[in-house]
Amino acid sequence: MLTADQLKEKAALRALDLVRDGMRLGLGTGSTAEHFVKALGARVAAGLNVLCVPTSEATRKLAESLNIPLSTLDEIPQLDLTVDGADELDDQLRLIKGGGGALLIEKIVATASKSMVVIADDSKEVAQLGRFPLPVEVVPVGLRATQALIKGMASEAGCDGEIKLRVGRGGEPFYTDQENLILDCHFGSIPEPEVLHFAIKRLPGVVEVGLFLGIADAAFVAGQEGLKVLRSATWEEKS
Repeated sequence: MLTADQLKEKAALRALDLVRDGMRLGLGTGSTAEHFVKALGARVAAGLNVLCVPTSEATRKLAESLNIPLSTLDEIPQLDLTVDGADELDDQLRLIKGGGGALLIEKIVATASKSMVVIADDSKEVAQLGRFPLPVEVVPVGLRATQALIKGMASEAGCDGEIKLRVGRGGEPFYTDQENLILDCHFGSIPEPEVLHFAIKRLPGVVEVGLFLGIADAAFVAGQEGLKVLRSATWEEKS
């Protein structure tokens, strides 16, 4: 019986098979993405030539410690591949991301890539999104007004539940790398993710929504019975 950590590593190593010499890569954030970065570091030490853009300060520090060459989207505005985890994914490759607080840069990097591949253990696969609280990144100014607007717009989109300000380890508000706050929306289920995304994203105080829709091209999902590949209609794995 494989542990959850071993399943994450299995998915990460499968994604590593996609990496070719000379690629420009987006590096995701979170425990599963960390496995990919560590495995990539070993390949770089063995001579692989890549240039990578991290999606968070934590990922940047890890990649630097492994001597993985890093850059920014200002220097390389288009990437070949981004590999990242997900807090939830469904069979249409719709995702909830942002549990690690990096959803804004994760979405920017993923959409700047020719392909985005998700790596996950099978506990992240769901029939309907929403069990995991949906993160919404917001500016600090007018927080309570924005929170109330999100609650109202979400209700109109068929989603109701408690919306909580994320706090850090010391009980103080959690700030993203961009000095924004995160509201975690405990909806339980999201029957129409596209409708909810449109409703919330247009609010002035909202920076980004943790729904990744139409962004992922494939997912490697590791379970006790093996590794499953989910793919979009247009994605073709390069061998």
